[in-house]
Amino acid sequence: MFVHFDMQKDRFLLYGANGYTGRLIAAMAAEYGIKPILAGRSEPALKEMAEQLGLTYKVIDLSDTENLEAALREVPVVLHAAGPFQHTARKMIDACLGTGTHYLDITGEISVFESAKKYDYKAKEAGIMIMPGVGFDVVPTDCTALYLKNQMPDATHLKLAFAMVGGKLSHGTATTMAENSGEGGVVRENGVIVRKPLGHKGLWIDFGIKKMFVMAIPWGDISTAFTTTGIPNIETYTGTSPKTFKLLKWQFLFNWILRTSFFRNRAKQQIKQKPAGPTDEMRAKAMSLVWGEVTNAARQTQAVRLQCPEGYTLTAISSLIITKKVLEGHFKTGYQTPAGAYGADLVMEIPGVKRESI
Repeated sequence: MFVHFDMQKDRFLLYGANGYTGRLIAAMAAEYGIKPILAGRSEPALKEMAEQLGLTYKVIDLSDTENLEAALREVPVVLHAAGPFQHTARKMIDACLGTGTHYLDITGEISVFESAKKYDYKAKEAGIMIMPGVGFDVVPTDCTALYLKNQMPDATHLKLAFAMVGGKLSHGTATTMAENSGEGGVVRENGVIVRKPLGHKGLWIDFGIKKMFVMAIPWGDISTAFTTTGIPNIETYTGTSPKTFKLLKWQFLFNWILRTSFFRNRAKQQIKQKPAGPTDEMRAKAMSLVWGEVTNAARQTQAVRLQCPEGYTLTAISSLIITKKVLEGHFKTGYQTPAGAYGADLVMEIPGVKRESI
């Protein structure tokens, strides 16, 4: 039995609050009637944010287990927004298990989802929920997967694709991509995750407002959609140019270079020199598009598409919606996926989302 010293229903710990997405979440939290305690490693940035938003803050390093656990005991839930999560998620999850604090994060990294699944039994014993991927990775695609599964319960194959219209990458997203450069792609075949070359497949998809070319990538749904739906064969795609797709056919020759520390560190240095992420004006004009299709053994198909807010905006909104649900006691213990816990219509709670069966 765990006891939190401060059990106010509106407070949660936002770790990585001074990152690009963390700042968006902190700024929007008041709209959902909940109040984050800002946390991270950079005191100057946290102090400035706290003063601007009228919030409290804590300076915590994830390696400082004692201080981390002390902070977690004060809240029912942590929203972890400090990536790359392959380096940070495990420390936070371990601390949450020790303090009985629900764990949420905004990752899209397959390895993190697969690792988090292994905590299912311990999380149930601790009476907590562990839910990675409460942002654009992977709420709209996970909801799409379950929606299609409900339409075709005997589906054996699932394809999911997303594309952005406008906008740009944040430092955090770009850094995660740099950390994984040269690693290739994956799909799920007969229930098993199988390695493939990055961009091994490409196709044109009608997203409703326009047709766009997409290529296969290792998106989080390779893990989460299988957990949510049980569909054994899953491919995930993202929008790109046909020219980029053709160039990637030769990437296998250079993967060994892309995996070197020199290349990855150089890429991360260049990322730091760029703007932190899209401006508010960019985000307001941009949108994200999602498409999904299932097929059964009889080769019947069912498809659906979504129009959504820009990806970082969606991440802030969906993560706050889920955080509020947990604070109100609406959660399932153990490892959970967003649609698995809250249903295919979770994405429809996000303002501006439109869904169309095709």
